Amino acid sequence: MGYLEWLDEEYSLFRDAVAAAEPSVPVPTCAGWTMDTLVRHLAMVYLHKVTLLRTGDWPKDWPPPGLAAEPGLALLARAYRALTAELIARGPEAAAVTWYEPDQTVGFWFRRMAHETVIHRVDAELAAGLPAAHVPDDLAIDGIDEVLTCCLAYFSPEAMAGMPGEQLAGPDGAETIVVAAGAASWTVRPFRSDEVTVRTGVHGRPQARVEGAPGSLLRWLWGRAGDDAVRVTGDPGWASYLRRMLVATTQ
Repeated sequence: MGYLEWLDEEYSLFRDAVAAAEPSVPVPTCAGWTMDTLVRHLAMVYLHKVTLLRTGDWPKDWPPPGLAAEPGLALLARAYRALTAELIARGPEAAAVTWYEPDQTVGFWFRRMAHETVIHRVDAELAAGLPAAHVPDDLAIDGIDEVLTCCLAYFSPEAMAGMPGEQLAGPDGAETIVVAAGAASWTVRPFRSDEVTVRTGVHGRPQARVEGAPGSLLRWLWGRAGDDAVRVTGDPGWASYLRRMLVATTQ
């Protein structure tokens, strides 16, 4: 399946989870949010990308007035239709502004919107008290790569500067953390100079290995599953260090 098919499937699962609970039910993984807040957040994310793609720049004076008066599910459905129409019309190879400098194409937003919807689908299921639907292994592995490469490594200089006294890494960056899902693996290498690099495969001197089924590991990396969702070998303090770095780079 491609990103558009994954996006459509995850959006449908999100809608099903939302329909299974009252709008006022709290979302345990998003402090202070209700299901209605979650629905409106995802709708606004979609509409923001629609405006970005149409104008070729970051939206100004966002959000536009009047959206608060629109019912949440109606707003979400309208936003989703507009988003998918823009993505299809432009195609993944077209140029687009993104926050990830190495990829300035519409394809970045195909990927990002699919994974945004996966994570918020899990949020909605948790709020509704539903068992988490399976995340396809290939989608989950791609999501693991995205959060490690496009979020953790890319934003690490700014985010880790806000973690004084919390860093375990030595100055030579030899200590690493291995993240593994099936046959796929990544090496996270934090430096005390406030930089994190991510490479595929196993490198350096691993202090901890965090592994699990692809969907479970993806949820753990995003803070949507507890430590029982993965298996940690080595120093558990380094696994906790990885989670703290992820929190700092995905807020």
